[in-house]
Amino acid sequence: MAAANTAAIDGLLCWCRAGFEPELAAELSARAAQAGFAGYARAQRGSGHVEYLGVDGAALSAALPYSTLIFARQKLRLLAELHDLDPKDRIAPMLAALAPLADGGRACFGDVWVEHPDSDAGKPLAGLARAFANALRPALRQRGLLTAAASAKLPRLHVCFLAGDHALLAVADPHDAAPWPLGVPRLRMLAEVPSRSALKLEEALLVLLGDREREVLLQPGMTAVDLGAAPGGWSWVLARQQLRVTAIDNGPLAASALATGLIEHVRADGFHWQPPKPVDWLVCDMVESPRRVAARIAQWFAQGWCERAIFNLKLPMKKRWEETSLCLDLLHAQAGRELHLRARQLYHDREEITVFAQAGQSPPPPAGEGWGGGRSRAGTLPPSPPSPASGGRRPKRSAGAD
Repeated sequence: MAAANTAAIDGLLCWCRAGFEPELAAELSARAAQAGFAGYARAQRGSGHVEYLGVDGAALSAALPYSTLIFARQKLRLLAELHDLDPKDRIAPMLAALAPLADGGRACFGDVWVEHPDSDAGKPLAGLARAFANALRPALRQRGLLTAAASAKLPRLHVCFLAGDHALLAVADPHDAAPWPLGVPRLRMLAEVPSRSALKLEEALLVLLGDREREVLLQPGMTAVDLGAAPGGWSWVLARQQLRVTAIDNGPLAASALATGLIEHVRADGFHWQPPKPVDWLVCDMVESPRRVAARIAQWFAQGWCERAIFNLKLPMKKRWEETSLCLDLLHAQAGRELHLRARQLYHDREEITVFAQAGQSPPPPAGEGWGGGRSRAGTLPPSPPSPASGGRRPKRSAGAD
């Protein structure tokens, strides 16, 4: 077989939900232009990833913190692209591509993850990725490129197989990237969960809040309202955190939700019910127009009925990035208070995004940050760093786990 075709490449690589490549490409293009970068997005629908090329990848990565991206599950800086890899020896051309990074015998990577897109074409590569990682680690250590034990103090190498003979080499800052392979936290569904939608809120609390924030913002005895609660999945997750929840829905709640003893069911319309006094949390997973939901959440902040909220915005089939930008701008315009926003299309989301909003002055956003139009108030806190003991494996959690 002919020698591998290797080319240095600069830019960003982002994983995403298959089918949402156009939305991620539009987001990266808008955000890059806003930050003063003139590059271009390379995307194919259904591929599960987008490349943004023609720019200084390190500089663009600094301008677009991972915590501010919505449709990206992971953010990586590209190093090289390898075509025509020989199945008998894929390692040698990768070591050759990485050789210029060698630093006099000092390791330049603290870990290596071998991945594949979360797509129909990418999933059959899972076996190759697992086996290849086991073979690649000792080879990297022998060349002095990889630390003996995983370390979050150094960049993380990513080998991204797009096909058996086609791979991308990329690097992540562990403090500016998702701490899970493919950017997907692995959650388990407990038998007593009222509905699978509970996984969305569990993931939102894990992805959109840092460890310290979860400790401070989810304390026993805090109060919450769940609009459109039935059958009670989101209420159940909050009750597991020992919050007292008022569940608003004309429909019935599951027995497992009511069995917590911390959920009060009020049969009412989530778009009209008003709380008798302010609460700590508002959550909402109503199937409704995203603009109507955004306006309703903004009303809760404007009236001072809540301090923070997590909610879903169900997106239309077309122009989803534009609708996302419009809804977040609407939320800022109608809330009547300074809001700190973070949003992400979660693994357990479908045609939707999940938003965390908190009242109060937020830290100044870095250069280039924004939602696609106007001045941004987005948050900049990085996600929790990965556990050095994980070795690139996804940590398992249970829906509603403490």
